[in-house]
This record gives sequence, C-alpha cells and structure tokens, in this order.
Amino acid sequence: MNHTIGLVEDDPNISDIVEAYLKKEGYVIQAVDTAEKAWKIFEQHSPDLWVLDIMLPGMDGYEFCKKVRQTSEVPIIIISAKDDEVDKILGLELGGDDYLTKPFSPRELVARVKRHLKRWQVMQPDVASSNQEETIESGDLLLNDAERKVYFKGQDIEVTTKEFEMLKILASQENRAFSREELLIKVWGEDYFGSDRAVDDLVKRLRKKMKDLPIETVWGHGYRLRNERKSS
Repeated sequence: MNHTIGLVEDDPNISDIVEAYLKKEGYVIQAVDTAEKAWKIFEQHSPDLWVLDIMLPGMDGYEFCKKVRQTSEVPIIIISAKDDEVDKILGLELGGDDYLTKPFSPRELVARVKRHLKRWQVMQPDVASSNQEETIESGDLLLNDAERKVYFKGQDIEVTTKEFEMLKILASQENRAFSREELLIKVWGEDYFGSDRAVDDLVKRLRKKMKDLPIETVWGHGYRLRNERKSS
C-alpha cells in the first residue's frame, strides 16, 4: 500500500512543486493550505507523514505540531523560510523530526521523506512477534509490549510510540540513571540531530498523563524510574 503524505503549505507554487515530486515517487498526497484543514484530516485518519510549513494563516505550524504530538509520533518534516537557529530548535523541540529551510531542493525533501518513513516503519510494533506476549512491571506501572499498552494504577493510559519506548527503557532497568543523550539515541535513533531537550518534553508529557509516575530527574544527567511498591 502506498504511503499517504499530508502537505500543509499556503504558497500554491511551492505546494504544487512538492506535490508533483512526491506523487512521482508513488505517494498519495493530501494537500491543504491551512493548519485547521490539516487538523480535520488528522482527526479523521492521519497520513503516514506530514510536510508542514510554519508560516500559515490562522493556526501556525508550531501550534499544529504541538497538537499532533499530544497523541501521535507520526513523522513531521518542517519546511520554513525562517532560517534562524532559534526557529529550527523551536520546531524540533515542539515535535518536528526534521527542518528544511526554503528554498530547498525537492529531491532532498523526497530523500528525507523516504528516510523518516523507513524509520517510522521500524518503530511500529512487529506483527510477527505479537504472539509472544511480554509484560514489564514496575510498581503501579504495567507495560504490555505485544499490545503496546500502558496501565498505571489499573487505568489504561493512551501513549504515543515514543512515550511507550521511553517507558519501556526506564521500566526495564529500574533505578538506573539514563543520560539525556542515551535516551535520545535509544528513542529517536542515532541520526536524530535535534536538541536533547526533546527528552525533557517527552518526560513532561508522561508526567502529565500519569501524575504520580515515579520518574526522577537526575540533575545534570538525565532520568530514572524509581522502583516503588504497588499502592494498595
């Protein structure tokens, strides 16, 4: 089945060029000119990857990226005329997986799309291994690796792919302090070039979803999951 790409770009010239190059590679394109339209598509059935402009009318690309990351880790490639380092860092910290500055080579964009889709496929649960049910338990936290399910204090918690991977790493080695760099490589991959503050953002989201989750900050280093007895 061909991958579907969501393209959010309000400049029709850029949108047409990008769409033509991606279609040539066999991708199905859902092109829109506002983040509001893109959000409706996301709520119905998200594409396999987003190519997202930042400067948009109404909701900007940063806000759209932030909203998507609340429930999904679908790859997002940001394209923007903003080339300041602070803009790139902001885009990556809000959940972007890549950042291309306009003007860019459409061929380079296609190459990055292929790379991120390949990584995304690797991150998905292995259907062949679903028959081997594995659970990881740490205090009130229970992870079902086969079903990619998380339970905390008996409640089913909805998590994204990266959130699950982070929990799995921490819970598999309770009380061990992982550095931010180590977690970044394990969760995002060795070729991720964004800031390690992405780790802090992911931990913040997990703490928000599970208020009493015993993830401890190891100051100047990283994080660990403290081993606790189950609450009665």
